[in-house]
Amino acid sequence: MKRVRKAVFPVAGLGTRFLPATKSIPKEMLTVVDRPVIQYVVDEAREAGIEHFIFVTGRNKAVIEDHFDVQFELYDTLAQRGKSEQLERLQRLQPAPGQTSFTRQQVPLGLGHAVWCARELVGDEPFALLLPDMIMQSEKSCMREMVELYAETGNNIIAVQECDPAEAHKYGIVGKGKAVHTGFEIEGMVEKPKQGTAPSNLFINGRYILQPEIFDILAKQERGAGDEIQLTDAMLKLEKQQSFYGYHYRGRTFDCGSPEGFVEANVAFALSRADINERMAGVIEGLLGEMKPGR
Repeated sequence: MKRVRKAVFPVAGLGTRFLPATKSIPKEMLTVVDRPVIQYVVDEAREAGIEHFIFVTGRNKAVIEDHFDVQFELYDTLAQRGKSEQLERLQRLQPAPGQTSFTRQQVPLGLGHAVWCARELVGDEPFALLLPDMIMQSEKSCMREMVELYAETGNNIIAVQECDPAEAHKYGIVGKGKAVHTGFEIEGMVEKPKQGTAPSNLFINGRYILQPEIFDILAKQERGAGDEIQLTDAMLKLEKQQSFYGYHYRGRTFDCGSPEGFVEANVAFALSRADINERMAGVIEGLLGEMKPGR
């Protein structure tokens, strides 16, 4: 069984829900406290032992590549001014030479197509897939737990979380089978089931470990919902050939692809920071106290 060494990050989306902010700034570069959203997701992959970070980009996304590159002028200025703490922090976050790769999606044909665009960089080995809109907060990262489950089970791993059963029709839902190690066997998947027909209330939360055979399926996959190539449709076909296991993630997940999820993430991560949590708690408490009843 091959180790999971590579991770794919589909970052070609236009971020229309954040206009006008994303007119010139990629949504993945919007900051939660003091780090871009994409940095949180890459850090999660790094904690899981990922060695190669593959970004599927689009037009006007060059700043993401610049973010993960060395900035000699900035580093030199920080060193000359004696700002060693900031310099060391930046250097810790810096991927080593050769650890990042970038490829273009070119046409917006959905998540399945974005994954397929990474096929030559992934090659014939299992890979992690992390949706950059979703950032997570827990003591042990979601992807690290998934990699450990993969080491016990092999094949394909999908992270899931619980949702309100009345909201299940909004998500990709999995059927839960028998327990296996720290996860369970997946018995079927359905994308946005009709109300009252969902096999469970466990929704797919944007973290995957997939086998390379998914690329052959995606190459022939017809367009599905939204006239796009859907990853879930390809996984349903792969499920007929290989096993899928679920990891029930119980930490917090923030959908930073929506304004309300983005603001929620900023509040949660600010309150988790020892250097600013007391001040932020006081600010939030004061703002809530100023709100008028019924507003």
